[in-house]
Formats: sequence, C-alpha cells, structure tokens
Amino acid sequence: MYKAVFLDFYGTLVHEDDLFIEEICDRILASSTVLTSTKEIGRYWWHAFSSRLDLAYGHDFKTQRDIEIASLEDTIAFVQSSENPRELSEILFEHWQTPALFEDTIEFLGAIQVPTVIVSNIDRGDIEAAIQHNNMQLNSIITSEEVRSYKPRADIFQEALIAYNLQPFEVLHIGDSFTNDIIGAHNVGIKAAWINRKNKPHPEHCTPDYIVYSLTELIPMLKTTS
Repeated sequence: MYKAVFLDFYGTLVHEDDLFIEEICDRILASSTVLTSTKEIGRYWWHAFSSRLDLAYGHDFKTQRDIEIASLEDTIAFVQSSENPRELSEILFEHWQTPALFEDTIEFLGAIQVPTVIVSNIDRGDIEAAIQHNNMQLNSIITSEEVRSYKPRADIFQEALIAYNLQPFEVLHIGDSFTNDIIGAHNVGIKAAWINRKNKPHPEHCTPDYIVYSLTELIPMLKTTS
C-alpha cells in the first residue's frame, strides 16, 4: 500500500503544449529565409531547449521561462526568421497558466485516498496559476525552481521525500514523460506509473512498474483499506 502519490502535472493532469508548439513552429517557418520545415524547426528548438535544461543546475539554474525564451531566440536566429521570440514565448506561457484538464483528472483526484504531491519541472508561479485556473484542490507542490534542479535528476524527488517524511518504497510517482518521470523516479528507488495517453512505443532501456492509458486505472491501488 502506498502512503503518497507524486504527480507530474503537464501531460499527466492537464494538457501539454503540443498544439501551441506546432503553431509557433508554423509561424517561424512562414517568416524563415532558409529552406527548412516545421519538423526541422521543432527538432532544433527541442535540442536547444533540452541542452539548456541539462545545464540548468545549482548555481547555474535557470527558470523554464528563461530557458524557453533563450531556446526560441536560438531557433529563430538559426532559421533566419523575423519572428519575435518573446512574443512567441507568451503563447506558451499563457497555456502554462491556463491548461485544460484531462477528462479523467477530477475523477482520479476525487477517488484516491492517499496524499498527493505535485512534482514538476515548470516554474512555481505557472503551476499555481494553472491550479487556480482549474479550481483544483492541490496544496502540496515541489517544483524545480525551488530545488534548482530539473527531472530526471534525483534532487527534486529526494526533496519531495524529505519534505513529506516519506521513504521511496512508500510512494508511487505518476507521469507521462518516460525520461523525466519514469527514469527520474527510478533514480531514487520510487516505483513509477507511465501514463501513456498517446499509446507511444515502449522504450527498451527502462521498464515502468505500471503502464496505464488513463489515470482511473490506478485508482484501485490508491485507495486505503478501512
């Protein structure tokens, strides 16, 4: 029996920003002066973002907002686009603060009987705004911003365990990112459930403890006995 649940937020409880990323890539392509494609723009942008995220640790920590703007600046310069990176980044930031809930989120949160802790890479201000926007009753939040470390590094999971006086075997972490959530949780000995909403192929280098396609599949194991 688990004593607590750690939950990723975007892609797990609320919708990710995929559609807005596509919109931004389309706009960059429309004003680019080099021969490219939205797929190539998206790939370059993701590499620029991920590289900065990997380096953002401890004294070198940068917020997701700062990393997003910098990676967009790199991408726009690389494809010689006339778009304004700060204007485009606001499209993402607005979504981060006002994301839509997945249909199974409310049922899941209402049915489980163990404490929940949000463990997220997104900046605290954006998480809190999103929770308020959706009228969610979630008060326990650990973000990379206060830990100064991003998933899949172990720091954020360890901080959550310490903050709530939990042992790794007492917790189940649920998330949609195989690298950030499954590998990240396993790095500290926490069992992990992969919410695979898009039916992605299973990577061979790591095995989740559970694979589900809806949060409601996890409800039976997260109810306490009377």
